[in-house]
Amino acid sequence: MPEVKAPIITYTGINQQVEHHDLDASLLECSIMNQIPHIHECGGNGLCTTCRIRVMDGHSNLNPRTLKEQEVARVRKWDPSIRLACQCYAKGPVSIQRLVWTNSEVNRLQLETIPEGVAEERPIAILFCDIRGFTKLASENSSFDVAHILNRFYTVLGDPILVNNGVIYQYVGDEIIGLFGVSGGMKHKNCKDAVRAALGMQYAVERLNHIELVDFNVNLKLGIGINFGRAYIGHLGHPKHKQFAVVGDPVNTASRIQSFNKEVKTNILISDSVFKSVPLNTLKIGRTFTNQMAGHDYDTVLHELLSFKEMDIQLELQQSLDYLLRNEDAFASKFYDKVFTKAPDAKALFKNNMASQGRLLTHMLGGIVYSMSRPEHLTLGLKLLGESHLRYGVHEEHYPVVLECLMETIKEELGSMSNPQLLKAWKQALETVTSEMKRYAK
Repeated sequence: MPEVKAPIITYTGINQQVEHHDLDASLLECSIMNQIPHIHECGGNGLCTTCRIRVMDGHSNLNPRTLKEQEVARVRKWDPSIRLACQCYAKGPVSIQRLVWTNSEVNRLQLETIPEGVAEERPIAILFCDIRGFTKLASENSSFDVAHILNRFYTVLGDPILVNNGVIYQYVGDEIIGLFGVSGGMKHKNCKDAVRAALGMQYAVERLNHIELVDFNVNLKLGIGINFGRAYIGHLGHPKHKQFAVVGDPVNTASRIQSFNKEVKTNILISDSVFKSVPLNTLKIGRTFTNQMAGHDYDTVLHELLSFKEMDIQLELQQSLDYLLRNEDAFASKFYDKVFTKAPDAKALFKNNMASQGRLLTHMLGGIVYSMSRPEHLTLGLKLLGESHLRYGVHEEHYPVVLECLMETIKEELGSMSNPQLLKAWKQALETVTSEMKRYAK
């Protein structure tokens, strides 16, 4: 009998072709088997849409949409070219493009669930953040430098919103607005995500001042206000030009809370509705204020947010991830050198290009940190990872070596930024991850 040729899968975004030998494996599994980073928060179970692809060519060589895909496509109004990679099986050559490239893009997918035309009332946490000292910066530097600094500001302060399951609503001059819970969720989680984002933003601007802005003779400060309440969310506007909008008193109140920081010389203020939405003894609070906001005929109680009372693992990891992976190739190279030194037999497991393997490692590490804000997906994702590692030949006894080498690499790469609490957070997180993955390595 003539030999059946394996279909060729072409990844247009990275100009890479691979042979797909296992026709019972999905396109997502094909990516994983070939060390091609492909985001899949729910572990390839069709419960999220992060593995979505656009089929550029070869539509007829894929199975029809599954029932899960049909429902997702209907709700999100996808055209026929968009598919879920975890639900696609190829019987011939296919050319595809991954549509979600980074973990920070994942939260923007929430906006697809927002109704068009008629606003829908939803309980959300609203965060307003304003730069203090921007006027001085703008007056003393060229417009090109100011634009550069603003872009860096929007990036380093936008990431804490995105990594905590929020969406960036608007940039207004030197102000950024984040929303938490636009697609639902429990109010205690949405408020805690907003609080964590605020603390992460405060840390990020401190690092921006100490590293990138030292030559500009400026020290930026933040004023952040967080409120929780029911607001109207929808795609509103002219029939030919609708855009995402959030309307309601909770939004206006969040803005006024942010402004009140100036009067009382605080950095982060949260409303009593936020404070009472998170579990008792979660937050470390400074001063408490009572103020009648403009347009209100009642007093609003505000609390000065200082920190979490106990170590928050997600916050610790989020604060260090960007610095840790500032040179992803160097991180991966150092890690694998340690693994092969401690376990020489492990080198036989890596038959493919080590550069690709390294990119998959750092992609996985970043994905784990981002997925911690969506724990319902994290366990499913780790299941798929554990099962795929088993196919490569990874067994239970390899995981302690991996954990040890990861911790050594993390400590070295953090350098002066390393501290016992941060290392403790990384160790706890990685122990949880490797423990979960080991269940599928037996």
